[in-house]
Amino acid sequence: MTVLENMLLAPTDQRGESLWRSVLPGARDAVVDQEEQLRERAWETLEFFEIDHLAEEKAGTLSGGQRKLLELARALLTDPDLLLLDEPMAGVNPSLETKLLDRIHTLQDDGYSFLLVEHDMDLIMEHCERVIVLHQGAVLDAGDPAAVKANEDVIEAYLGGEV
Repeated sequence: MTVLENMLLAPTDQRGESLWRSVLPGARDAVVDQEEQLRERAWETLEFFEIDHLAEEKAGTLSGGQRKLLELARALLTDPDLLLLDEPMAGVNPSLETKLLDRIHTLQDDGYSFLLVEHDMDLIMEHCERVIVLHQGAVLDAGDPAAVKANEDVIEAYLGGEV
Protein backbone atom coordinates (compact mmCIF):
# COMPACT_ATOMS: atom_id res chain seq x y z
CA MET A 1 0.00 0.00 0.00
CA THR A 2 1.07 3.56 -0.60
CA VAL A 3 1.65 6.12 2.14
CA LEU A 4 -1.64 7.82 1.26
CA GLU A 5 -3.54 4.52 1.29
CA ASN A 6 -2.09 3.82 4.75
CA MET A 7 -3.34 7.19 5.93
CA LEU A 8 -6.84 6.60 4.60
CA LEU A 9 -7.18 3.34 6.53
CA ALA A 10 -6.79 5.01 9.93
CA PRO A 11 -9.95 7.09 10.46
CA THR A 12 -12.71 5.30 12.35
CA ASP A 13 -16.41 5.23 11.47
CA GLN A 14 -15.90 5.56 7.74
CA ARG A 15 -19.27 5.41 6.03
CA GLY A 16 -17.90 3.35 3.15
CA GLU A 17 -17.20 0.49 5.56
CA SER A 18 -20.94 -0.13 5.78
CA LEU A 19 -22.31 -2.27 2.96
CA TRP A 20 -25.71 -0.56 2.82
CA ARG A 21 -24.19 2.93 2.86
CA SER A 22 -21.79 2.09 0.07
CA VAL A 23 -24.48 0.79 -2.30
CA LEU A 24 -27.63 2.82 -1.61
CA PRO A 25 -27.89 5.80 -4.01
CA GLY A 26 -28.56 8.54 -1.42
CA ALA A 27 -26.13 7.14 1.11
CA ARG A 28 -23.37 6.81 -1.49
CA ASP A 29 -23.18 10.61 -1.85
CA ALA A 30 -22.43 10.93 1.88
CA VAL A 31 -19.73 8.26 1.52
CA VAL A 32 -18.09 10.17 -1.34
CA ASP A 33 -18.24 13.44 0.61
CA GLN A 34 -16.65 11.83 3.66
CA GLU A 35 -13.94 10.20 1.53
CA GLU A 36 -13.07 13.59 0.01
CA GLN A 37 -12.87 15.16 3.48
CA LEU A 38 -10.67 12.31 4.76
CA ARG A 39 -8.39 12.55 1.73
CA GLU A 40 -7.99 16.30 2.29
CA ARG A 41 -7.26 15.75 5.98
CA ALA A 42 -4.75 13.01 5.15
CA TRP A 43 -2.90 15.33 2.76
CA GLU A 44 -2.84 18.12 5.37
CA THR A 45 -1.42 15.72 7.94
CA LEU A 46 1.21 14.42 5.51
CA GLU A 47 2.20 18.04 4.80
CA PHE A 48 2.45 18.77 8.54
CA PHE A 49 4.93 15.89 8.88
CA GLU A 50 6.70 16.91 5.66
CA ILE A 51 6.16 13.54 4.02
CA ASP A 52 3.52 14.57 1.48
CA HIS A 53 6.09 14.09 -1.28
CA LEU A 54 6.06 10.38 -0.38
CA ALA A 55 2.28 9.96 -0.67
CA GLU A 56 2.41 7.72 -3.74
CA GLU A 57 5.42 5.69 -2.55
CA LYS A 58 4.91 2.21 -1.18
CA ALA A 59 5.02 2.48 2.60
CA GLY A 60 7.29 -0.58 2.75
CA THR A 61 10.03 1.35 0.91
CA LEU A 62 10.24 4.15 3.48
CA SER A 63 13.22 4.55 5.77
CA GLY A 64 12.75 3.75 9.46
CA GLY A 65 12.44 7.42 10.33
CA GLN A 66 9.94 8.09 7.55
CA ARG A 67 7.88 5.15 8.81
CA LYS A 68 7.81 6.68 12.30
CA LEU A 69 6.51 9.93 10.81
CA LEU A 70 3.88 7.97 8.88
CA GLU A 71 2.84 6.05 12.00
CA LEU A 72 2.37 9.24 13.99
CA ALA A 73 0.53 10.92 11.11
CA ARG A 74 -1.77 7.93 10.69
CA ALA A 75 -2.47 7.84 14.44
CA LEU A 76 -3.63 11.46 14.35
CA LEU A 77 -6.33 10.57 11.83
CA THR A 78 -8.04 8.41 14.47
CA ASP A 79 -8.90 11.55 16.50
CA PRO A 80 -7.20 10.21 19.64
CA ASP A 81 -7.69 11.55 23.13
CA LEU A 82 -4.21 10.32 24.00
CA LEU A 83 -1.31 9.20 21.83
CA LEU A 84 0.86 6.46 23.27
CA LEU A 85 4.33 6.55 21.73
CA ASP A 86 6.53 3.57 22.48
CA GLU A 87 10.20 4.39 21.91
CA PRO A 88 9.49 6.86 19.08
CA MET A 89 13.11 7.98 18.88
CA ALA A 90 14.67 4.52 18.76
CA GLY A 91 16.87 4.17 15.69
CA VAL A 92 16.13 7.70 14.48
CA ASN A 93 18.90 10.01 13.29
CA PRO A 94 19.38 13.30 15.19
CA SER A 95 17.78 15.55 12.56
CA LEU A 96 14.67 13.38 12.37
CA GLU A 97 14.54 13.20 16.17
CA THR A 98 14.49 16.99 16.22
CA LYS A 99 11.68 17.02 13.64
CA LEU A 100 9.63 14.44 15.57
CA LEU A 101 10.03 16.34 18.83
CA ASP A 102 9.09 19.60 17.11
CA ARG A 103 5.91 18.03 15.74
CA ILE A 104 5.06 16.50 19.12
CA HIS A 105 5.45 19.88 20.84
CA THR A 106 3.31 21.56 18.17
CA LEU A 107 0.63 18.93 18.66
CA GLN A 108 0.79 19.42 22.43
CA ASP A 109 0.23 23.13 21.87
CA ASP A 110 -2.80 22.16 19.76
CA GLY A 111 -4.25 20.20 22.70
CA TYR A 112 -3.03 16.66 22.06
CA SER A 113 -1.80 14.59 25.00
CA PHE A 114 1.03 12.09 24.81
CA LEU A 115 2.18 9.18 26.90
CA LEU A 116 5.78 8.59 25.95
CA VAL A 117 7.60 5.37 26.78
CA GLU A 118 11.28 6.04 26.29
CA HIS A 119 14.58 4.84 27.69
CA ASP A 120 16.52 7.95 26.67
CA MET A 121 16.50 9.73 30.02
CA ASP A 122 17.99 12.95 28.63
CA LEU A 123 15.17 13.18 26.10
CA ILE A 124 12.57 12.51 28.79
CA MET A 125 14.01 15.06 31.20
CA GLU A 126 14.19 17.75 28.50
CA HIS A 127 10.83 17.23 26.80
CA CYS A 128 8.31 15.87 29.29
CA GLU A 129 6.19 17.81 31.78
CA ARG A 130 5.66 14.87 34.11
CA VAL A 131 7.77 11.76 34.49
CA ILE A 132 6.90 8.38 35.93
CA VAL A 133 9.86 6.09 36.47
CA LEU A 134 9.16 2.37 36.56
CA HIS A 135 11.67 -0.10 37.91
CA GLN A 136 11.07 -3.84 38.00
CA GLY A 137 7.34 -3.39 37.51
CA ALA A 138 6.79 -0.80 40.22
CA VAL A 139 6.69 3.01 40.28
CA LEU A 140 10.04 4.21 41.52
CA ASP A 141 9.14 7.89 41.40
CA ALA A 142 6.75 10.33 39.71
CA GLY A 143 6.69 14.08 39.33
CA ASP A 144 8.28 16.91 37.44
CA PRO A 145 11.56 16.05 35.68
CA ALA A 146 13.80 18.04 38.04
CA ALA A 147 12.43 16.33 41.14
CA VAL A 148 12.59 12.88 39.59
CA LYS A 149 16.11 13.49 38.33
CA ALA A 150 17.21 14.39 41.89
CA ASN A 151 15.79 11.17 43.41
CA GLU A 152 18.68 8.97 44.57
CA ASP A 153 16.88 5.76 43.63
CA VAL A 154 16.30 7.03 40.09
CA ILE A 155 19.91 8.14 39.83
CA GLU A 156 21.12 4.72 40.87
CA ALA A 157 18.72 2.80 38.65
CA TYR A 158 18.77 4.88 35.45
CA LEU A 159 21.15 7.81 35.45
CA GLY A 160 24.36 5.94 36.12
CA GLY A 161 24.87 6.85 39.75
CA GLU A 162 25.60 10.55 39.16
CA VAL A 163 23.71 13.60 37.99
